[in-house]
Amino acid sequence: MSSLAWRSAPFLSFLFFLPSVSKSIPPLRNSRVSYNVVMVMSDAFDGRLTIGQQNHLVALPNLNFLKKHGAVFLNAYTNSPICCPSRSAMWSGLFPHLTESWNNYKCLDPDHPTWMDLVKQKGYITQKFGKEDYRSGSHSLSNRVEAWTRDVPFLLRQEGRPVASLTANKTQTRIMLDDWKNVDLATSWLRKQAADSTQPFFLYLGLNLPHPYPSENMGENYGSSTFLTSTYWLKKVAYKNVTVPKWLPLEAMHQVDYYSSYTKNCTDHFTSQEIRDIRAYYYAMCAEADGIMGEIISALEETGLLNTTYVFFTSDHGELAMEHRQFYKMSMYEGSSHVPLLLMGPNIRPGKKISNIVSLVDLYPTMLEIAGVSMPQRLSGFSLMPLTYARSKNDLISESDLHPNWALSQFHGSDANASTYMLRVDKWKYIAYSDGDSVPPQLFDLIKDPEELKNVAKKFPEIVRYMEKKLRSILDYKKVSAVVHQYNKQSFARWKESIRSNYTNVISNLRWHLDWSLRPKAYELAIERWLKNENNGISKSTCYT
Repeated sequence: MSSLAWRSAPFLSFLFFLPSVSKSIPPLRNSRVSYNVVMVMSDAFDGRLTIGQQNHLVALPNLNFLKKHGAVFLNAYTNSPICCPSRSAMWSGLFPHLTESWNNYKCLDPDHPTWMDLVKQKGYITQKFGKEDYRSGSHSLSNRVEAWTRDVPFLLRQEGRPVASLTANKTQTRIMLDDWKNVDLATSWLRKQAADSTQPFFLYLGLNLPHPYPSENMGENYGSSTFLTSTYWLKKVAYKNVTVPKWLPLEAMHQVDYYSSYTKNCTDHFTSQEIRDIRAYYYAMCAEADGIMGEIISALEETGLLNTTYVFFTSDHGELAMEHRQFYKMSMYEGSSHVPLLLMGPNIRPGKKISNIVSLVDLYPTMLEIAGVSMPQRLSGFSLMPLTYARSKNDLISESDLHPNWALSQFHGSDANASTYMLRVDKWKYIAYSDGDSVPPQLFDLIKDPEELKNVAKKFPEIVRYMEKKLRSILDYKKVSAVVHQYNKQSFARWKESIRSNYTNVISNLRWHLDWSLRPKAYELAIERWLKNENNGISKSTCYT
């Protein structure tokens, strides 16, 4: 679609936008002053590590510096727990279904306007370094084929078995070399900017950390299931505090969770030591990301820019790190969907803790408000700035009036065999699937059950009805799911046609090649029947490994 098509295309008529906040909000303090912005977006950082409950696990001094001198959002969520769709929401200010950001291959069109485009038009200097990952056409062939074929009734392991690994050099600090290279570029740019220009700027730095590393035994373009760090960073982890999460028995898992656990290669036996090591090494990778954040803070302080710069730290999604018998993301559980969001800068009350439920789409209007750019109509998000101001005693506007106190997340990619929709309201997390009928929903009380092990949907039918009604007021998720189903089938059929006689060879050598090799003809037949709408004739025993 073109940059204008998404505004009015008839086939998006079933998608709902949000009403504006009913009460007026105060303007930025000293609105005549132009401030700078530095945004650091990590990849797969569990937001719970920044809010208190789990900060006894790993030393994060630089993120703690942001918390001490700025604000931390205690309930921040991704709008889609996977790289590209979540970033498309952040850059566009729109929920993924509004831009048809269905998976890591299908996200924003090249000419879709981002907040960085708009602040540049306003006259700000803009610069990006590192991982962006919000345009269509990226990621591996395996990743997109796995997403397209998730409706096919077979189970194939698509990821490598998660493992923990240490570098040979015990004192090595720069493990993720690309991230360190990019932070060196970013800090050099900041120093040059401070020396050569007084013009305000927006700087974006995208990290790969603490995303797990490739596992080269998994075939085409690999999977990413290796948690790699060094002894230097592992010493930042309080290993004695690292616990083994509780797991439900395989037979008691929700059907989508079982599919996810299987495709992520997590249904076999893991020792307690293996699980603790994976979690500890992941926390060490978070410590390395914190070290990179420290480079940014130091550069701002050394150049005298710190007092006139808003500094953001967030992530595209979290990391399950073996919770719910899974690693990676692609899940609505807290480890995967809860992201860090910290903000330090002018007029922000030091040490402020904000309990409002927010999400990544809110960053778009936030950036525009800081830059003094007029807000486009029909954004999904709301500016976070009014929630951060240090208020006078006479300022009686409540925080609930400044930002709707709920968050929406959705997932349509690989490693989950149904479109998934999460609505967080107050203490409740509601998760609906597919058409709302064929797959049972989940409801969790995050106060009484922070580990999300007790689905209380049947116990509280009135809460389910309320959450379902509210979810459907935001989007018609049954129709969204139908659009995704159609997209998946059409995209796969086009791809299959494009490679013609090479199809059998290519599809058998994707990341699922180990399982595929056991029954290649049966799996090809299952796909053919799916393409012809004959799935009902295939039993699970026929195709499942």
